[in-house]
Amino acid sequence: VSILSSFESRLMKLENSIIPVHKQTENLQRLQENVEKTLSCLDHVISYYHVAKDTEKIIKEGPTGRLEEYLNCMDKIQKAVEYFQDNSPDSPELNRVKSLFERGKESLESEFRSLMTRHTKPVPPILILDLISGDDEMETQEEMSLEHLPESVLHDIIRISGWLVENGRNQDFMTVYFQIRSVQLDRSIKGLKDHFRKNSSSTGVPYSPAIQNKRKDTPTKKPVKRPGTIRKAQNLLKQYSQHGLDGKKGASNLIPMEARVSIRAVTTLDKLRLLFVPAAIPLGHEHDLRVKHLSDTLSDKHGPAAGRDDVFDIEIDAYIHCVSAFVKLAQSEYQLLTEIVPEHHQKKTFDSLIQESLDNLIMEGDNIVSAARKAIIRHDYSAVLTIFPILKHLKQMKPEFDQVLQGTAAGTKNKLPGLITSMETTGAKALEEFADNIKNDPDKEYNMPKDGTVHELTSNAILFLQQLLDFQETAGAMLASQETSSSASSYSSEFSRRLLSTYICKVLGNLQLNLLSKSKVYEDPALSAIFLHNNYNYILKSLEKSELIQLVAVTQKTAERSYRELIEQQIQTYQRSWLKVTDYILERNLPVFQPGVKLKDKERQMIKERFKGFNDGLEELCKIQKAWAIPDMEQRDKIRRAQKTIVKETYGAFLNRYGNVPFTKNPEKYIKYQVDQVGEMIEKLFDTSA
Repeated sequence: VSILSSFESRLMKLENSIIPVHKQTENLQRLQENVEKTLSCLDHVISYYHVAKDTEKIIKEGPTGRLEEYLNCMDKIQKAVEYFQDNSPDSPELNRVKSLFERGKESLESEFRSLMTRHTKPVPPILILDLISGDDEMETQEEMSLEHLPESVLHDIIRISGWLVENGRNQDFMTVYFQIRSVQLDRSIKGLKDHFRKNSSSTGVPYSPAIQNKRKDTPTKKPVKRPGTIRKAQNLLKQYSQHGLDGKKGASNLIPMEARVSIRAVTTLDKLRLLFVPAAIPLGHEHDLRVKHLSDTLSDKHGPAAGRDDVFDIEIDAYIHCVSAFVKLAQSEYQLLTEIVPEHHQKKTFDSLIQESLDNLIMEGDNIVSAARKAIIRHDYSAVLTIFPILKHLKQMKPEFDQVLQGTAAGTKNKLPGLITSMETTGAKALEEFADNIKNDPDKEYNMPKDGTVHELTSNAILFLQQLLDFQETAGAMLASQETSSSASSYSSEFSRRLLSTYICKVLGNLQLNLLSKSKVYEDPALSAIFLHNNYNYILKSLEKSELIQLVAVTQKTAERSYRELIEQQIQTYQRSWLKVTDYILERNLPVFQPGVKLKDKERQMIKERFKGFNDGLEELCKIQKAWAIPDMEQRDKIRRAQKTIVKETYGAFLNRYGNVPFTKNPEKYIKYQVDQVGEMIEKLFDTSA
């Protein structure tokens, strides 16, 4: 027991002596940890004091070439700023790191601007044309896309913009972005326009080899989508110059009336500009001198191969391509913008970015409308032809426009619809005034064609109407835009087609009234009939050769028959001019002579007068009518044939009866012509070269 008690006592002493030591050890360990933590905190705090010194060199040198390292330094500086602001707002070190942070941020903004400026270049015109053509001509290929910026540069720009948004709390870079990209977009579109002007001498729009190789001989949809020019009229006129109205090529014994139209109207627009100039040039046998004079004039003015309308066509084509280019480039710009600009700022920035280019595009459209209005006031209706292809294209592009401008301001969205409405109103006004002027053309007594050929008013009016064929829907929509009826509000293509048909019938009706009025200028009713015949025939053949006849038939199903009846009426009127010749030799106007009975002096004199009257009348009519013109070979031959038959039969019967009657001692004085000779003389009618 005593041993155990002693052992217990010793244990208690040991315990009492160890527990304090243990506690002291714990305290010492805690102290050590606290010291280490304090040292660590001190190191951390001290590091903030060293941030400015450690990063200053890199910040001064800028982020070029080492963006990630630079951004890491900026993160350190920002943390130092936050530390001093929270713990030591009065510390001079705060001002130092703040200054460094601002300087770094400015360098980043400067780098952003520099990268954007250095690597933002206008899109080459050839590439834009490839992009525009890509829709239809590379349907099987991968979708074309533009690389506006090199990949590495784009990565750096995205990193900088991301940092500026997150840490810089600065939106100035977005202004820099849209300003630079806006200039680039505008320069790209202007470059395309210049490209068209420089390549105006070439026959078509030059595309890049990439597209050229992918193109096949099969027709593409694009020419429909981008009508571009109104050269079809020129081609039409070229065809006319090579084909007679009968459709046979190279009618050598006369100049087809279309050729006369073609030569005077070397350019579509120049021709239509002549429409209401009081000096209408007759389309007849004075042709050769005019051709020479006109070709010399064009050579002096534009060079041998150029016409003013070529330049005009290029301007129209360039504008249409610029509209397409704007849509494609704007789509591409928006894709790029979504990677760089924060989502909630994208629409606003995009709106600002496209504003200048869109404004220039709309302004150019407004200028075209304004020029057209001024031209219409001068009765120059060729100007409306510039509106048709542009308006057609704008309406085709409108869905894409609306899609691209989705989310932009209302003012931006309404610019294109405003231009379309303006063009429709101007076009409709021009069409209506054109119809009215056809009716009221003042040129009645001066410069009427002396040979009774097709009047310039007719050829111009038909040529103008033929332009509408390529833009039926557009022209119909123009006319529909001025309608206030309920059917107009429920606009349909059938309704617009009916409106256009009604309009064409109105123009043709006005033209017919004017031609009737003009025909009264001729003192000779026969020449008046030839004039009307030529004009009616020209109208009918022109309608039949184009789709105009189908369009007219929508509202006037009997138009073709009516013109044929009018033509026939004029032929009959013309044939009456020969009655004064054939009346001399008609049997019913002669007394009955008994064979074998000697003629009295009075009877012999009567026969002499009949022969003389016929001879003089025949010679006079042949001399006068030889200078008249019937350009349509088929009609000319038909009229000659009919007249030849009538006169030869009548004269033949008269000659058989009185040719052997001894009514004179000098029969050759009165019997000047045999029947065949009379036929030959009539065969030379309407031909000055015979």
